[in-house]
Amino acid sequence: MATWHTDYIEKQLCICFQMLGHCIGSHPWWFLIIPLILSTSLGNGFYFLKDRRSNSIEEQFTPVDGKAKMERKYIQHTFPENDSMFSSLRLSTNGNYATLIATGDGNILTVESLQDILDLDFKLRGMAVLHDNQTFDYADVCAEVMGSCFSNTILDIIGYNANNIDTVNLTFPWYNLDFKSVPLHLSVGSVKLKTESSAVESARAIQLHYYLRKDSKAKIGRWLESFINLVSNDSSPSIQVSYSTSMSLQWEFEKSAASVIYLFSITYAIAIISSIISCWRLDNVRTKVWVASCGVVSTGLAILSGFGGLLLLGQPFVMTVASCPFMILGIGLDDMFIMISCWQRTRVLDSIPDRLADTYKKAAVSITITTLTDALALFLGYSSPFGSVQSFCLYAAICVCFCYLYNITFLGACMALNGQREAENKHWFTCSKIPEALPSSKSKAFSICCVGGSYDQITEKEETEPMSHVFERFYSPFLTHKLIKACVCVIYTGYLAVSIYGCSVLKEGLDIRNLALDDSYIIKYYNNQRQHFSEYSCNVMVSVTQPFPYWDEDEQKDLHSCISSFESLDYVNSTYAWFLSFQQYANATNLSISSKEAFYTHLPHFLELNSMFRQDINLTVDNDIQASRFFLQTLNKTTMKDMMTGLRQAADECPLELLVYHPAFIYFDQYTVIMDNTVQTILIAVTVMLVVSLILIPNLLCSIWVAFAICSVIVGVTGFMSLWGVNLDSISMINLVMCIGFSVDFSAHITYAYVSSPKTDTNEKAKDALAHLGYPILQGALSTVLGVVMLSMSGSYIFRTFFKIVFLVITLGLLHSLVFIPVFLTMFETCIKWR
Repeated sequence: MATWHTDYIEKQLCICFQMLGHCIGSHPWWFLIIPLILSTSLGNGFYFLKDRRSNSIEEQFTPVDGKAKMERKYIQHTFPENDSMFSSLRLSTNGNYATLIATGDGNILTVESLQDILDLDFKLRGMAVLHDNQTFDYADVCAEVMGSCFSNTILDIIGYNANNIDTVNLTFPWYNLDFKSVPLHLSVGSVKLKTESSAVESARAIQLHYYLRKDSKAKIGRWLESFINLVSNDSSPSIQVSYSTSMSLQWEFEKSAASVIYLFSITYAIAIISSIISCWRLDNVRTKVWVASCGVVSTGLAILSGFGGLLLLGQPFVMTVASCPFMILGIGLDDMFIMISCWQRTRVLDSIPDRLADTYKKAAVSITITTLTDALALFLGYSSPFGSVQSFCLYAAICVCFCYLYNITFLGACMALNGQREAENKHWFTCSKIPEALPSSKSKAFSICCVGGSYDQITEKEETEPMSHVFERFYSPFLTHKLIKACVCVIYTGYLAVSIYGCSVLKEGLDIRNLALDDSYIIKYYNNQRQHFSEYSCNVMVSVTQPFPYWDEDEQKDLHSCISSFESLDYVNSTYAWFLSFQQYANATNLSISSKEAFYTHLPHFLELNSMFRQDINLTVDNDIQASRFFLQTLNKTTMKDMMTGLRQAADECPLELLVYHPAFIYFDQYTVIMDNTVQTILIAVTVMLVVSLILIPNLLCSIWVAFAICSVIVGVTGFMSLWGVNLDSISMINLVMCIGFSVDFSAHITYAYVSSPKTDTNEKAKDALAHLGYPILQGALSTVLGVVMLSMSGSYIFRTFFKIVFLVITLGLLHSLVFIPVFLTMFETCIKWR
């Protein structure tokens, strides 16, 4: 198996690149100017950036074809909302609202605290807001219930008089107000009850809601902005207030991209400096300072072209794409270091076209593999059900292709021009001709800045860098020692064990708080909500989607059986249903509703008394019930994923046709697809990478080792990211898809160098591969890490996650390419030969 070669494509690719290199070396200015013109033209697409932005959290961070979205369409069509009878319980979306949580040092149910809350409520209701040269207040935009603005239960209970709290006997979680039970648990949090009683002794938090009608988006936005300004600037000696609105998360999320603009500037500066330093030579002629600088410029042109071209084509620009340039910078510099390394192994006395042709011939397979694998992995990621992943993968994949194009044209032209300077023995900065050796009349200090152009007179190649000597003379002999190989195997076993453990404790799902910046005001609100109002969870709608004889006692058994199955779940607290209330009303008034005629006779009067229930019944033109709904109050006793899937499963097992829905399910749907979709994408990508490496690397065994490296790195990244506190969500999925391509890069370089080595002994082949590519791989890894290290300082979870995963990918990829793969290649091939 180890002797089966498929090198036809490799040879043809090398020949094509050799011809291209010769052409670029002969006409460098054309290949320098044309990419500049192309990137400038495509860069005009940035003019449309503002119009192309698509940062809707629902569109980008929830499954495109999620089940809850289909359920929402049904609910909206079957149970249209009544603007004059607002009910937060019956909203099919989150609605328009502002909310605040007031907390105190102790009991919030005191006259002083409640008076401060009432004062703040009064200010909010009377707040004058200017829009389109007209002033309006809360009463002009509030959601209405029977002609009055929606009010808060706790304030209704005390009659908007703080002194009444001493005379009111509050009960929890339900309180009887005006002959109706109202949910106090929505308004009062961290409640302490009196001994063996439902009476409230104290509470630590009160939550108020201000729901708004569906009005002009701009008008609603102005009121919400004014709400935020008023509450943020209001102060009280007895209460602390946290707050949020229906638009707060969206607004805060959109600030994330702006928060990293300055980091991108710093990153590019660091990349240029680090590239220059790593390519710096003491030889004033052979130094590759300008090539390194042009390498960074080349990646910049690729980003300009990729982003600009897609913006011209109307492709939506999602905020997650803002992390793409950091990745492209690493990929571009990695290829640049490989090309520089290949250039240094050409004959100095050859013509520039010949040197560049030889460089391209040596680098062809390495940089083509990295580009193909990176681009294919990203294009495969485009099949994700998440809009944010799709957008990132498309932008990144196109940028990778442009990066490849500009590296073999623009950067190649820069290398040719730099080679012309070297051939004429000109100084890298002044471009004046300088002596190759130190003149006898000059001091040694003169040689530091004014001498250069030396090369190995025996091999006629540039002198090897000191770091390459380290890899050749010290590191590779050390790594190929038998004892060290054994230690490497032990280390790899430990690495694999820790990685698998990390995978086993990996958490799924995106915490929506992570979409806001760390210092956002809504973080405090979410923390208070979790601390004080976490006992009760969603009020889930259950729709009976078929006509049903609610009056038939025999048929009712099926319905009650369904309700019982829901209530048997430990996270379901109670059921709130119009037909149960109707039955109680009939029993209390001695009415018989056991026949269809009697049922429909008494139903209108019941609905007059309980008008809210009208929104829970869908009647045909003949006044027959076509569909209806009821509600389940759930508790926070399990994960959101388990609650949603458990309710859906209970609905499926019910003999009736039921549908369960809550607006939060739109976001919870990510739990049902994220793991399967990620695994599926990774498996397909690994298979594709295996095929690509098999085509381009003329050795089946080594192609398998590249595939092994991909799997090993992905397992490691997944495990260690879990231990680093990163969940599997649409954001980390982006990075895992990217990880597939990155994990190929380094292992493909070292594997190809190993199989291409003319040496026969396995240890010598590993030494040869490490000597030639060890330092360029290290350079590429360091440049990529430096390209993203500034993101670790970001106040955004999205960009910090990007840094964490890229850091893991590069670190583990480097560990595999410079430690594990060389050792395993020598051991495995030796084993086969021994057999």
